Amino acid sequence: MDPSPGATPYSAPAGCPMHQQQTSLYGPEFAADPHRVYDTFRAHGPAAPIELAPGVDATLIVQHEAALRVLQNPALFARDSRRWAALREGAIPMDSPVLPMMMYRPNCLFTDGAEHLRLRKAVTESLARLNSSRVSRDVERIADYLIDQFIERGSADLLNEYAKLLPLLLFNQLFGCPGDIGDRLTRSMSAIFDGEDVLRANAELTECLMELVALKRRQPGDDITSWLIQHPAGLRDEELKDQLVMLMGAGVEPERNLIANALLLMLSGEQPGGHERRGSGMLVEDALDDVLWNNPPIANYATHYPVRDIELDGVVLKAETPVLISFAAANSDPSLTDARQTLSKGAHLAWGAGPHVCPAKSPATLIALTAIEKILNTVPDLALAVPASGVAWRPGPFHRALVALPVRFTPTAARRTPAAQPPAPTSAQLPDPYRNAPPQPGAAARHPAEPAKKQKGWWSSFLDVFRV
Repeated sequence: MDPSPGATPYSAPAGCPMHQQQTSLYGPEFAADPHRVYDTFRAHGPAAPIELAPGVDATLIVQHEAALRVLQNPALFARDSRRWAALREGAIPMDSPVLPMMMYRPNCLFTDGAEHLRLRKAVTESLARLNSSRVSRDVERIADYLIDQFIERGSADLLNEYAKLLPLLLFNQLFGCPGDIGDRLTRSMSAIFDGEDVLRANAELTECLMELVALKRRQPGDDITSWLIQHPAGLRDEELKDQLVMLMGAGVEPERNLIANALLLMLSGEQPGGHERRGSGMLVEDALDDVLWNNPPIANYATHYPVRDIELDGVVLKAETPVLISFAAANSDPSLTDARQTLSKGAHLAWGAGPHVCPAKSPATLIALTAIEKILNTVPDLALAVPASGVAWRPGPFHRALVALPVRFTPTAARRTPAAQPPAPTSAQLPDPYRNAPPQPGAAARHPAEPAKKQKGWWSSFLDVFRV
């Protein structure tokens, strides 16, 4: 049953202080203390009304048991966003910053039933072909390159200069991107994550990935793009493009936040919440698990659409309205007291659950582990440049992401001279890690037909050094 125009997708219990009000998840107040909001929600039931962006209403599941009921029941809760009544009826602004993360694409994130199984099989079997040793080597090589950009300065922003760039460059490697396509892929995907001119960014992303698919059909390689093309599922070009979008979307933003949030924990010597056993000196594996419990990189997502009006412990979830899972709220549910005390790996929901559980848990963990060990081993006296309590969190409804992670250390010489070194930040302001690097004198042009003033991006600059 479609909700009536203007109706909220949530029916709150009588007397609930949030009965007439939705809470914004995209403002700085929520970013500063999301768990206070989750606790307030949870005190009044398993779900609460939220606003993801101006004009985009949804319901957030905040209890662990309720989250599992939604995640594990695809017959009642579909993932296909073509069911979203408000979007279908034109009530959602097409330039809304959340649309690239929510609108339908023919990939295994937004499909159900047999179609989901077909697409997921292609993705999981292609990911299974990844060699863990090769992935580790690729991460280390990219990490070396990025560290060389700031190691002589004695200061850096490990979010924007390391954790944010490393997974973007790694996916260029895993997808088999040539320089120009990789530069555009990096630029457009980062703009989508940051909600900047999303219509243009989405168009550029589509264009460069379709070029990549066409290239790999002609010249297959030892990469995920080629493996997806070769898979017996026989994916069409549009499906191929959207599996790549899904892989990047599910890998880049979560990975950078997992790396940065774990580094913050390890460098802080303290843990928000006051757990004395955590902080500096902890193992990387323990830091990653702590983050997955307490600051999951994707805090609120896994959008579902009830196929009919469904009552969930006294809360009515309206048909064809977005229902999101708060992995962060579910993980902090007081009903998980015993599991939280031991940080049991099997209880948290950071990787999801049910038929859409993350298919890349192992490589994602390996990437974060390798990246963190590399920076800590290369820069052993790494220290926070600001108090841990003073770091800022980036506003946004889906992620738990730092704005910056400023650090200081003893300057040392770069181990390799880049052929096209990206510019270093010149002030305490946030650097723009996606700006193009200026061409170096004497550097050979990769595309002679391009205008002489065109600047290299991060991926083509990396390729100039490593020639992979």
